Amino acid sequence: MGLPWIRLETNLPSNPKILQLVSEGRHRAAFVYVCGLAYVGQHGLDGFVPTVALPLIHGSKNDAALLVAVGLWRTSPGGWLINGWADYQATSEETEQRRKRAQAAAAARWNKPGEKEAS
Repeated sequence: MGLPWIRLETNLPSNPKILQLVSEGRHRAAFVYVCGLAYVGQHGLDGFVPTVALPLIHGSKNDAALLVAVGLWRTSPGGWLINGWADYQATSEETEQRRKRAQAAAAARWNKPGEKEAS
């Protein structure tokens, strides 16, 4: 299950890896990084950016190579892994467990034993 949102640190613009990209005129790669975070979160991929998703996140192989070079991504069979994903984002398993707990709490709240349902 995907995430409805992702976490971005408020210091993202001053992250040394982002600053390196921007100082080299590689703003597009920095944008691809953020779009990659959103894509991976939306699809519950736990930090994995598949190669086929690169055009969907407005990226090119050159952008991916730049992200690997500065250490924001690392290569993986079939795509790339976002470094530090699990440090900042909930995993698919954690998201699913949270959803189940919320459903159980809602069911307990709305379907209390011994209460009659409203007609």
